[in-house]
Amino acid sequence: MSSDRLGETLLPKKIALPVFASDPLSSVAYAPDEILLTLGLAGGALALTNSWKVALAVVVVMVVVVASYRQNVYAYPSGGGDYEVATVNLGPRAGVGVASALLVDYVLTVAVSISSGVQNAAAAFEFVRGHEVEVAVGLIVLLTAVNLRGVRESGSLFALPTYLFMASIITMAVVGAVRHERGTLPLAESAGLELLPEPGYEALGTLAMAFLFLRAFSSGCAALTGVEAISNGVPAFRRPKSRNAATTLLLMGIIAITLLVSMVTLARWTGVQFAEDPATQLAIDGRLVGDDYVQDTVMGQVSKAVFEGFPMGVVVVSLVTGLILVLAANTAFNGFPVLGSILARDGYMPRQLHTRGDRLAFSNGIIILAGAAISLVVVFDAEVTRLIQLYIVGVFVSFTLSQLGMVRHWNRHLRLETRPAARRDMVRRRAISTVGAVVCGVVLIVVVVTKFVHGAGFAIAAMAVLFVIMTRISRHYARVSKELQVDPGETDHTRLPSRVHAIVLVSRIHKPALRALAYARATRPSRLEAVTVSVDPAETAALQDEWERLRIPVQLKALDSPYREVTRPVVEYVKSLRSDNPRDLVVVYVPEYVLGRWWEQVLHNQSALRLKTRLRFMPGVMVSSVPWQLSSSAGQEPALDAPAPGDVRRGDE
Repeated sequence: MSSDRLGETLLPKKIALPVFASDPLSSVAYAPDEILLTLGLAGGALALTNSWKVALAVVVVMVVVVASYRQNVYAYPSGGGDYEVATVNLGPRAGVGVASALLVDYVLTVAVSISSGVQNAAAAFEFVRGHEVEVAVGLIVLLTAVNLRGVRESGSLFALPTYLFMASIITMAVVGAVRHERGTLPLAESAGLELLPEPGYEALGTLAMAFLFLRAFSSGCAALTGVEAISNGVPAFRRPKSRNAATTLLLMGIIAITLLVSMVTLARWTGVQFAEDPATQLAIDGRLVGDDYVQDTVMGQVSKAVFEGFPMGVVVVSLVTGLILVLAANTAFNGFPVLGSILARDGYMPRQLHTRGDRLAFSNGIIILAGAAISLVVVFDAEVTRLIQLYIVGVFVSFTLSQLGMVRHWNRHLRLETRPAARRDMVRRRAISTVGAVVCGVVLIVVVVTKFVHGAGFAIAAMAVLFVIMTRISRHYARVSKELQVDPGETDHTRLPSRVHAIVLVSRIHKPALRALAYARATRPSRLEAVTVSVDPAETAALQDEWERLRIPVQLKALDSPYREVTRPVVEYVKSLRSDNPRDLVVVYVPEYVLGRWWEQVLHNQSALRLKTRLRFMPGVMVSSVPWQLSSSAGQEPALDAPAPGDVRRGDE
């Protein structure tokens, strides 16, 4: 796709919603699991009676965050999102900190969503069990290929499963509510089991119980991941971009809250018991269920209870849940490459991440994200419970710094604004951003304190490493730019060299060597000589005799090499030609074969490549490659004439 077709990839709201909101919407498949699992450490009664309180706290945070980010998309519609807000208002270091947190969180989004999707699919498809890692890796590869086709194509593909997921969960909630009201709602398959406390959790004090609630709350806040993706993806929306993005963000928040509350409520009504280690925590008639017990996800258990007698409903819920979790990773596939491109533009990431591929997608960023996510899936065996501990912290770092930046943004504009109506609007927006900053800051502290030793520390370490790497990259680009900058009035670098000493490297007399000699003579250097390295005295003597016989009008100099090296004698000789005059120049002409097949490279030494690599680091020295295209490079078969005696020599180039 040519660059002028970029506008064709812009998304309407009906496509943007599944593209950017599939992550927070799909978190309903694992956020309730983590709430029940954490509370279940102290026993099943605590989880069933208090899960709604934790869910309500998560809903409050969701409302605040959505309201806060609606300010972001209007104030900063360029697509920089949290990174741009923090950089402009808090400084470059804060911006890099936000960027490192978001990049880590995007990778975790892919790993967690794909792993959870595979686990939910296993509830309906038994053949998936035991092969979760392989299936997850295959799905990431498939998702990568789809995204490399372009944003609009991937968005259209993902829209239908996302809407089916929303419809299926809402339908399950309605059916469950009706059956509960009529008294016909069955209990979950685990409701008859006893959920025993973990060792050390049998009798918790007030502080310990509060800490457990905070830990459950921090795990439930996984429902908020991906909210920031819309603020990063504003440029992908159709015009008016900011209004469409804000509307999509509001719809996402309403739907996500509805789905989360529905799932937690259904789990309470059906009596779901959910344990971190079922073999040691779940018991029936006083006996542990043992290692043979297979624990389905909360979504799987609820769907089997609600749709009892209608197995097709269970299959549909499992299928669309698995699909939406796989597609939820698409939020990261849209956010990570765009953020990487912006960072590359600003000099914090390699330049290769800034450019679009031939399908107008940021291909390099997509591939890097996929590789990092696959690594996490393999290392953590596609287990959501282990991966989720690394999650959340990055997104709340970006939430907090972003909203602090928005507070400063409104303060700056209030100092300049004089119109009363505009000032009132800004004061209202600043109040929303202030509440968002306070709430997100508190949640960040809770997440770090409660989850640090459980895995969040690794995520923080990864952010620190990325921060250092991006800072070093920025310093490198700044140093290179400074060195390459031409000062006003500077003319030294445009002057002709005072003398040019040309050297043509010769291993034997053949067509590439003669072409290099002719090319060097055409440049009319101050001095020209041919140089060969004497590895075998007999061969060198034969070369000199042949040189004299052909009367080649260039002096041939032989460099001794008692240790049979080729590169070092040439490098040392070139050094000896360099004088103290910076305007003197040494040009080394290297004749080379151009081979057409990859396996032919193995049959020829790479002496020219090694030599050019060494010479490139020498000041005042230029290297000129003189190619000779062999017949294989043009797709032709070479003539099979026998070589002349003595024609096969040590050197290839």
